[in-house]
Amino acid sequence: MARILIPLPQRDFDPTEAAVPWRILSRAGHDITFATPDGRPAAADPVMVTGVGLDPWGFLPMVRGLVLFGRILRADPRGRAAYAEMIASRAFQAPIAWDAIDPDAFDGLVLPGGHRARGMREFLESKVLQRVATAFFRAQKPVGAICHGVLLLARSIDDTTGCSVLWGRRTTALTWRLERKGNAMGNALRFWDRDYYRTYREAAGEPPGFMSVEQEVTRALKAPSDFLDADAHTLKGKRKLSGLARDSETDASPAFVVQDGVYVSARWPGDAHTFANTFAALFKSG
Repeated sequence: MARILIPLPQRDFDPTEAAVPWRILSRAGHDITFATPDGRPAAADPVMVTGVGLDPWGFLPMVRGLVLFGRILRADPRGRAAYAEMIASRAFQAPIAWDAIDPDAFDGLVLPGGHRARGMREFLESKVLQRVATAFFRAQKPVGAICHGVLLLARSIDDTTGCSVLWGRRTTALTWRLERKGNAMGNALRFWDRDYYRTYREAAGEPPGFMSVEQEVTRALKAPSDFLDADAHTLKGKRKLSGLARDSETDASPAFVVQDGVYVSARWPGDAHTFANTFAALFKSG
């Protein structure tokens, strides 16, 4: 049994990216500890849980509960079921505070993502969590990061090298292709809140995508070619790149996951099961 740490922001993390790894790792017999900014239970992005607010009428109090497009864009049934199970668990209800994290007490680290700026920026910009991540890499312990979770690693600087912990490693993360597609849908459907799918926006004079997850992560790597995505020239690649097909515990075909030693990364909630299974396999192999 391994001791796995899953830090979360106080709010607005992606429900699938946290709950699916929790479920798979817990069922494999591992001991999960959650950590939040002040040791109080966290809450996922309610829009991703319910779909409320993802329709053009989502800002109107009388009809916002009528969910149409939101049923497609929210977490899928597997992700929502895992989230309901996770938030009822004893571990989720009794997290430790970020400041209380002792990296030596854990065997592995999982960093979920989430895009809603209101809650996620505290997580992504936390110097405490960046130091924790650096300690895991120095100790060569398994680390898994999905979506925006990879961005936290890109910002985690090892003082001995002056470089990101991802320097010299291959990785993926939320791609600009997926982030741009989500933003386009958000501009059309959630037109009153056009920043919903973009955690960070470009400043004046910056090219499109400069502050995307993919481009910031790539700037932290030794070579741009170390950032990976599925091959668009293959049949399976087109499905992996669609942003529509999601994996399951028994079907990894829509997923794209990168493993580099004991580091595992993935792009979005549609990769969550394969991501978690790949991470769990690190402990089976010792």
